[in-house]
Amino acid sequence: MYFIESYHFGSIKINGKEYNSDLIIYQDKIDPDWWRDSSHNLLLSDIPDIINAEPRLLIIGTGKYGLMKVKAEVKKFCKQKGITLFIGKTDNAVQKYNEVIKKEKVIAAFHLTC
Repeated sequence: MYFIESYHFGSIKINGKEYNSDLIIYQDKIDPDWWRDSSHNLLLSDIPDIINAEPRLLIIGTGKYGLMKVKAEVKKFCKQKGITLFIGKTDNAVQKYNEVIKKEKVIAAFHLTC
């Protein structure tokens, strides 16, 4: 299990290790080099591994200032598949993640900068 110890603009500390690029936390691994085709837009094509993992809850951190936008196709797909979606600025998404990691099958994708 992964616990987020801290988040600051451009940096996140998980289980004692610091990361400085956008990442995805799965149940059993961290993908430390997550990037999107359209930088500040989250498209369905940016999350195939998340989709294949079939989370019950997907948490998306949209950046310190919330500049990454989750496109309608992602929201629609999650609704169709019964995946609960939490979208928020990364500060709020980190807090939500830490609250639910022991209760639900959750995957979290975090944009660490703007």
